[in-house]
This record gives sequence, structure tokens and C-alpha cells, in this order.
Amino acid sequence: MDKQFYNQEEGLSRSEIEALQLERLHSTVEHCMGSAFYRKRFADSNVSVSDFKTLDDLRKIPFTTKQDLRDTYPFGMASVPLDRCVRLHSSSGTTGNPTVILHTARDLDQWANAVARCLWMVGCRPEDVFQNTSGYGMFTGGLGFQYGAERLGMLTVPAAAGNTLRQLKFFTDFGTTVVHAIPSYAARIFEVMQEKGIDPRRDTSLRTLVIGAEPHSEDTRRRIEDMLGVKAYNSFGMSEMCGPGVAFECKEQNGLHIWEDYYIVEIIDPDTLEPVPDGQVGELVLTTINREAMPLLRYRTRDLTRILPGKCPCGREHLRLDRMKGRSDDMIILKGVNIFPIQIETILMQFEELASDYLIILETLEDNDYMTVKVEIKDIPVDDYAKLKALEKEITRQLKDEILITPRVRLVPKDSLPKSEGKAVRVKDLRKQY
Repeated sequence: MDKQFYNQEEGLSRSEIEALQLERLHSTVEHCMGSAFYRKRFADSNVSVSDFKTLDDLRKIPFTTKQDLRDTYPFGMASVPLDRCVRLHSSSGTTGNPTVILHTARDLDQWANAVARCLWMVGCRPEDVFQNTSGYGMFTGGLGFQYGAERLGMLTVPAAAGNTLRQLKFFTDFGTTVVHAIPSYAARIFEVMQEKGIDPRRDTSLRTLVIGAEPHSEDTRRRIEDMLGVKAYNSFGMSEMCGPGVAFECKEQNGLHIWEDYYIVEIIDPDTLEPVPDGQVGELVLTTINREAMPLLRYRTRDLTRILPGKCPCGREHLRLDRMKGRSDDMIILKGVNIFPIQIETILMQFEELASDYLIILETLEDNDYMTVKVEIKDIPVDDYAKLKALEKEITRQLKDEILITPRVRLVPKDSLPKSEGKAVRVKDLRKQY
């Protein structure tokens, strides 16, 4: 009989989880004294290692931010000597110093276990063939899933990003059953399948898709499942926490189980920085409790989500996070209204006539700010003026009801918007800065 859990920690009860968290918090805080950054942070805050008696005492520690990582670039937050580290991952650093995350051999081993646990949870087994369409190198999605899939025992295909025709050849030649892809690229794969006359249900063995990296709506997930004939499971990870494997959906698809033997979870109001009750959306704050090279205490992720109340039917008692609503630093403020791109996507994906790609353009015209939403169509001829105008009017009405301002909606031909092999660009802000 197939075992339910990949490892013992996956099946811990709430009391067992919290006891393990407190034990690991003690050891992590003490370990952080190897970091010059945290030694100074604790001294400045008049906090000592002995102050942590309960999990609530974690709040005595100030938040750690991305700016802290940039200010201590490259190795100022390491808690072990550099000769114990075997790998680093880094952001692009396009807006200043990149963020660098260090790993020991044990860190990589634990990371592989976490990703293997995620894949096992959605039914992946050693007999599967796993194809990774994620970028490798500094981006953690490539190597993170690679080592996790290998740890589980699957035959892995490190296809990397792009070259969709080659991806399709690998699907058919290697009998790929499990694919990892960002949502926008999964939609692109289906478009190329259509162009080449490939039926994913008839011509491939695909059955499981792992998606993540981009905020996406439930309608987008269901649309991808219908297109490719797969079950698509949402994944959450970030390089500061190690990469993929932080949280993952189970087969119930009703929230992402976050592995609390690796992380302590807080949800805070991003303005007041105070905790919010379970069920309320706020900013996700994470503390690593199973890392050697570079543990992070109370790291502000900027991702917006909520803890889902209640227990999951799958039997796992690790907390469940709702799908990410976006990022607090990605919020659009237009005419005094706070808007997240995911709100717009949720409306657009309800229209069967629309394709998956869209672009939100913000611009200043005659000293007033406006929003234009360009979205590709798939089922209406571009020269059918009456139908196009009626569809634009209905989309505009529904968007206004959701975001409380009236955008300009422009329907454009399929494949006319820019495509990217990485994360899709959904917002272009051209507004004048005063």
C-alpha cells in the first residue's frame, strides 16, 4: 500500500509541530549569533537568546527586510564561515545590490527533502518522468525542483526555459508525466500544441502540472487544467527562504500547506506591522528554523495572503496559506484606489473569448492618470466590430465593479502582446513622476 506521507514530519499533530518549532527556534536564534548582522540587531534591541520561552516571544525580534540583505551584500548575514558554504543563489540586482542566499551541504539536503515532500503530496512517484521548464543558474526554480525530483526518485528532464518545440518533443519522446512551469508559460505550451496539431490528452502522458512564481487566479488554474488535461498544483517559494518547497497544495487544492518544521509563519498588517487574525489577508512573514548557512528571522516577504482556518481533509495539520494575492510592493495606486493585478486577471479569465495574456498600462494624459487593459482575444474575428465593442463594454463594466475605477479595455489579436520566457510582465507603469 502506498504510504500517505513522504516523511514523519509531514504527519505531525499541531502540538507536535509547535513543540518542534520552539525547539528549533531556540537553536536557530543561538546559531544566528554567528552572524554579525544579528549580533548587532539583538544588541540594539536589548534582546538575548534566553528571552525566548514561547513562540510568541518571536515578536521581540525586529523584522528582517530585503534591504537588510542588500545592505550586508554579499556575505554579511552568514551565520557560518564561508568555507562551510557550498552554493549561493542571487537575485538579478537590477535595482541595486542583489540579494545573496548561502547554503551549506546540509541546507541543500534539507531543501531537496522539502521539494520531494511537496511532489509526493500531489501523487508524484519514482515511476514518473519529471520535466522542468524553469530556468537554472541563479534562479532557484531550476535546481530546487531538479534535486527534489531526483530525491523522490523520478527520471528528470532538465529542459530549462524556452524552446517550446523542444519541450513538446521531450513530452512525447520521453513520456513526461509531470511538468513544472510558470502559469503564463503553461498557456504558451498549449498554444504551440494547437499550432502543431498536438492533443495533450491523446499525444502525451501528461497528468500533473506544478505551477508557481507568478500570482494567478483560480480561473487561470482551471483554464490551464482544461487546456492541458492535467491537475495543476500551486507552489510557493522564494530564494530568501531557499526557493521552491516552502508551501505546496495537496490533492485537495484548497490552500498551500506550509512546512512548519522549516518555517514559523506570521501574517501582519503591512501598515501597522501588527498580527492579523487567521482568515484575514496580510503580509506573510517567515522565520527559517531549519537552515545553517543563513537563517533569517522574521523576514518580510511582501507577499499578501492569509491563513486558511480549519483542517484539511488530507490529514496534514501544517497551516494552509491561501494562494498569493500579489505583493504589497506590487500594489497599483490609481486615483487613490488600491488595486492588485490579480483582481483584474480574475475578471478577465471569466470570459471564454479571451486568451491568457494581458497587459495593464498606466499612463498620464493631460495631468490625469489612466489605466488601459490590453487583453488578447481568441474566439472573435478582429474585424467583427460590433461583437468586439460589446465584449469590451461588458469587461469594462465588470472591472469597474471590482476595482472601483473605469479602465480603458482594448481587445488585441492573439499573440500580439510581448511574450517572455521568464515571469510574465503584467503591468507597465508609464505615469509621470512629480
